[in-house]
Amino acid sequence: MTHSSPSGPGQPDRRDPPQEAGAGGTSPPAGAGPGAREPVAGEPSGSEAVATVAREVPAARLAAAAGELAAAIEARVLGQQEAVTVLLAAYIAGGHALLEGLPGLGKTRLARTFAQCLGARFSRVQFTPDLMPADLVGTNVFDAGAGFRLLRGPVFTDVLMADEINRTPPKTQSALLEAMQEGQVTIDGETHPLGAGFFVVATQNPIELEGVYPLPEAQLDRFLVRIEMSLPSRAAELELLRQAVAGTLDAAPGASLLAPGEAAALRRGSRRVHVAEELLDYLARLAAASRRSPHVELGVSPRAVLALLEAARAVALIEGREYAAPDDVKRLLVPCWAHRLIVTPEAELEGHTPRQILEQAAAAEPVPH
Repeated sequence: MTHSSPSGPGQPDRRDPPQEAGAGGTSPPAGAGPGAREPVAGEPSGSEAVATVAREVPAARLAAAAGELAAAIEARVLGQQEAVTVLLAAYIAGGHALLEGLPGLGKTRLARTFAQCLGARFSRVQFTPDLMPADLVGTNVFDAGAGFRLLRGPVFTDVLMADEINRTPPKTQSALLEAMQEGQVTIDGETHPLGAGFFVVATQNPIELEGVYPLPEAQLDRFLVRIEMSLPSRAAELELLRQAVAGTLDAAPGASLLAPGEAAALRRGSRRVHVAEELLDYLARLAAASRRSPHVELGVSPRAVLALLEAARAVALIEGREYAAPDDVKRLLVPCWAHRLIVTPEAELEGHTPRQILEQAAAAEPVPH
């Protein structure tokens, strides 16, 4: 099992064992000095401690912060503008994200840069076949002088990167599922809450699938979005080469872009965005259309519809609008629903994909004005 505390992109990960309660293999948020006290089990996390401040962040500042955050990440993760936007939307909507793409496209760089720009603690865990739940969440160890004490795992952080999540057994996957869904973990029968800003960025590679443990539909449904990272454009790749030659590609980012309380306010900040009744009807019609398709064995659930609603509101916030638009819904349709649709075996043989089915449904439904 490997977990790391963040260093600058391109620097080697530190592979240390989980530390005592309060560390968990995570790095402190931006601005925490060497003498900063780590939180103890049961103590409110940083995002919870600024909850009052978060509620007071004006909506206009929240929209500006979201735009600044997206621009800063895009400047460091070149050629992945849509992936950055959807990842940030998942965070703002209060969900979790699943990244898919070939090795070397920048999945780890994207997750690490996101946490650095947010000013959040970051942990990376390499999921392997021998990874046990205790390696992820922690365990109680006996100390002859003090009795049992909690050794917290890397899950006690703000942004957790679950690298190659489908390479670990279902027992460990289910431990992560509890953390994602309930915001807590169970260690020796005792529950321990996670921070209010806890965010999972899991990854999967679409190659080398021998000996993996595919995520069941119930666990896939817990991810608000699935982001398919593709190769960068020629212009973006050329800029990447220029930065590598100039020695600026792996330069560490500056301080967090957000003031205290703004990161917590961004999490679930999409709820401040207005949604018209006509757009709600459009969402319901899209869901019904996807379920009626003869190529679909299992359509989207009400939870999936709610996920798309919040993601669309989050994109509106990133773009500085106080209202969600039909284009926001169509833009997030595939990232929010494609991993939840189950296509019939006959349709698969005919070459139909969830993306095609959703795009056809969107094209057939009238768009509200």
